[in-house]
Amino acid sequence: MTVEHTLVGRTRDLGEGFNVRRVLPAARRQMVGPFIFFDQMGPVRFGPGEGLDVRPHPHIGLATVTYLFDGVIRHRDSLGFRQDIRPGDVNWMTAGRGIVHSERTPEELRATGGSGVSGIQSWLALPRAAEDAEPEFVHHAADSLPCFTRDGAELCLIAGEALGRRSPVRTFSPLFYLDAVVTAGGGLDLPGEHEERGVYVAEGEATVDGVACATGDLAVLAPGGTAEIATRGGARLMLLGGEPMDGPRHIWWNFVASTPERIERGRENWKRYGAGPFPTVPGERDFIPLPER
Repeated sequence: MTVEHTLVGRTRDLGEGFNVRRVLPAARRQMVGPFIFFDQMGPVRFGPGEGLDVRPHPHIGLATVTYLFDGVIRHRDSLGFRQDIRPGDVNWMTAGRGIVHSERTPEELRATGGSGVSGIQSWLALPRAAEDAEPEFVHHAADSLPCFTRDGAELCLIAGEALGRRSPVRTFSPLFYLDAVVTAGGGLDLPGEHEERGVYVAEGEATVDGVACATGDLAVLAPGGTAEIATRGGARLMLLGGEPMDGPRHIWWNFVASTPERIERGRENWKRYGAGPFPTVPGERDFIPLPER
């Protein structure tokens, strides 16, 4: 059997009734490859005048990946980028030494109502050598990603290398991140080409080497060996992992770092937002204040 742990997603309220299902980090497992934070957003629908409003906030020591199943999110950041992300697109934002961004429902969709959002927000820890890298934002449209059929699944390679394909998304360490839609009664074999691997059930139910996994479960696999994934009624899975990170990480609020000193420096810098090292987001006046410890 290749399943070491089955992690169950926990509901977290991000405010104003917007809930996410969080599966990483967990008490039994901090990371799978470089993946250190993994939230499933929605599905949620918004009425007229409503929408997602994540005010400007900082990140250090990580890269964020936003991947939507439904809806539209407008990204703005301190580098001056303003980009709408739609289903199947990839927004890859490298925080490095520090970046600030906001995520909101576009104004035109908010006015009419009927919009919503569903998808995955993940963070990838940066290797020590890249923790102080220059911040960067890159958008990849859905039609630029490798999408293919294998066994009983339709797959899109979001980032990294897997199953003989390579994504155009530049990464800082060897990894893989796949969106897999498995048909009813279908299955998929996941080979052991990466040392750390996980299978997250975003929709439906599946078995991983005979271990039953419900919606919101992450099956963490042992190194080596091919994992057999099957589903009776169909499922949407996120397959992820990569090379083990070069040591444990500290994670506090929106900060990831290899040392507690880096976390403390990020805290102190955010206290001085608008007059300190963190740059501001053009067109945004509000921000999320530093939380209590």
